[in-house]
Amino acid sequence: MKRILLLSDTHGYLDDSVLKHVREVDEVWHAGDIGSLSVTDRISEFTPIKAVYGNIDDHSIRKEFPLHQRFMCERVDVWMTHIGGYPGRYSPEIKDEISKDPPRLFISGHSHILKVMNDKKLGILHMNPGAIGTYGFHRSRTMLRFEIDKDEIKELHVIEFNRKKS
Repeated sequence: MKRILLLSDTHGYLDDSVLKHVREVDEVWHAGDIGSLSVTDRISEFTPIKAVYGNIDDHSIRKEFPLHQRFMCERVDVWMTHIGGYPGRYSPEIKDEISKDPPRLFISGHSHILKVMNDKKLGILHMNPGAIGTYGFHRSRTMLRFEIDKDEIKELHVIEFNRKKS
């Protein structure tokens, strides 16, 4: 069993309220718009991190992390990218590929809108953790915590903070 913390759109901001949750999981997954390698460096002091770069990320972040990550966690096929869309509205760049070879769990960021929904047609669970940074239009800062146990995704929790810096 793996306990996962899923976040996105830090835009270079990371505070102790987020790090408290980082310390409680087995892995952190970051769905892009990291903003500064200091964010991922700080997280990796406590737990392993998987991340993808986003549209605001510079060459140093793009050198460190890929545009897409496709990997197995336990027995769940995961695909994480920053700009991916959501069921019924996948990004044109990935639409064909996701239809040909759908993962079990599809993760994206970018919208700053927390969204968890099933794609019943393709058998995909989609997660977007919203934005945990302070930059952007979002009213609250959000991230997701969940467990993957063999082939089961369970114990999904929304973690929400006031938009103001903590």
